[in-house]
Amino acid sequence: MDRKDIRRIAVFTSGGDAPGMNAALRAVVRTAAWNKLHVYGIERGFEGMIDGHFKRMERRDVANIIQRGGTVLRTARSKRFMTPEGRAQAAEHLRSYDIDACIAIGGNGTFTGAKVFSEEHNIPFIGIPGTIDNDLFGTDYTIGFDTAVNTAIDAVDKIRDTADSHNRLFLVEVMGRNSGFIALHTAIGSGASSVLIPEAETNLEDLKNVLKKNKARGKLFSVVIVAEGHPMGGAAGIAERIQDELASMEPKVTVIGHLQRGGAPTALDRLLASRLGHAAVNKLMDGEENVAVGIVNSLITTYSFDDAIHREKKPESALITMASILAI
Repeated sequence: MDRKDIRRIAVFTSGGDAPGMNAALRAVVRTAAWNKLHVYGIERGFEGMIDGHFKRMERRDVANIIQRGGTVLRTARSKRFMTPEGRAQAAEHLRSYDIDACIAIGGNGTFTGAKVFSEEHNIPFIGIPGTIDNDLFGTDYTIGFDTAVNTAIDAVDKIRDTADSHNRLFLVEVMGRNSGFIALHTAIGSGASSVLIPEAETNLEDLKNVLKKNKARGKLFSVVIVAEGHPMGGAAGIAERIQDELASMEPKVTVIGHLQRGGAPTALDRLLASRLGHAAVNKLMDGEENVAVGIVNSLITTYSFDDAIHREKKPESALITMASILAI
């Protein structure tokens, strides 16, 4: 599409919420308005697209939301959208509003749905990576990741106080079903004794030896960060496996859980979301479609939905090595 062909766009958030989604929405709406485009927000993602929950959005509709967590458009996971019938109904609603293109804010599942839908119904899409897991290929950071890490570090700082007071071992579970980005960054930022992530092989004997050595040299407590998707069953599974040998340290499990999804986005997430939202509108108007916008080495870039969906993104091995060195 040429720049002149875009007149009306729709924007929605889908999948798990992430702090900064509202900042991205704000940037989309205001950039579109600057370019004299009509913008429609779709409530509850693909589910709302199927049900026709569209609303016109102007500059004032996104005032005072940049600092809010969650998503004012709300979100949902739609089983109906996984069927050709559901997607056909969604396409009919887009056509009824004369929508020329869509901007989808979400993660892997959102991009997968956008790709299939666009191919079936010839509607251009641009994706904005919004997921706290930071596991999407093609961008150094995703919206919500920095806030989630800061929330986790704040919790670990508090746990350290009680761990120190009672000479205990705490295993702290953070989010990351298939990804260790949050765990790794939290461990480094909080000065944890060790970190266990799905991408790195875990040797329990090595972990137990590290913890025993810490105690032998007079360290009063230890904090181990565990990604929820660790193959040994998360923090609870690890605690069960080391309990017998480390009973004197009274291993305790803390699951931070969905606290990491909420709260006001950090300055970094607000800036990232604003840059990506602004870029998404411009890329659409420049004729790009079926790509996601991202940031690599501080520069805005685009990458195909295929790459985002199928190519794997792992934490840097150098960062994993550094985390173990700094924990000594």
